Amino acid sequence: MTDTDFVTATRTFYDTVAEDYAEQFRDGLAEAPLDRAVIAGFAELVGKDGTVADLGCGPGRVTGYLASLGLSVFGLDLSESMLAIARRENPGLRFEQGSMLELDLPVGALSGALSYYSSIHTPVEELPRLFAEFHRVLAPGGHLLVAFQAGDEDRHHDRPWGRPVALTFLRRQPEQVIELLRAAGFTLVSRTVREPAPEEVSQQAILIARRD
Repeated sequence: MTDTDFVTATRTFYDTVAEDYAEQFRDGLAEAPLDRAVIAGFAELVGKDGTVADLGCGPGRVTGYLASLGLSVFGLDLSESMLAIARRENPGLRFEQGSMLELDLPVGALSGALSYYSSIHTPVEELPRLFAEFHRVLAPGGHLLVAFQAGDEDRHHDRPWGRPVALTFLRRQPEQVIELLRAAGFTLVSRTVREPAPEEVSQQAILIARRD
């Protein structure tokens, strides 16, 4: 893997805060019925044949949910500390270390892929490369889910939970991401934008696209 500054910064951040993060957001998916509904719809679109990758899986909560829906799924993340939590909490599932920008997968290997809040540290100028990689590993007709905070103002977190790290969480407008997905060879299937929950500060966007 060829490191860039943002990849290194992201790995370091999540290696440092992994246990704090996992505890803070332990019930995040359980308390997000609309998000679960969209993910379940994605799972139906993908079907139970083939393999799905949860790219940037963190502590593996979405990976586990997809497995509970009957999908053959594995998780991938930069952070070994996050992967340790994912393996501990999902002992029957496969989790691998790696970068979404350079996936160790052959062309067309996947029937589905998710980037569930995992592209939010990727600079906008790197998104075409990221989406091209997603397109490469998906089989024709395969589906991609991309979730992110919608907006124009990024948020910088400095010393979260008192840890000596900092990282910027990038916001996007859904139309911007849709345009980049189309340029990478995807067709938009679904666009969901919901209002922030009480503990959130931004609208939340989930896009589902099909690989042409």
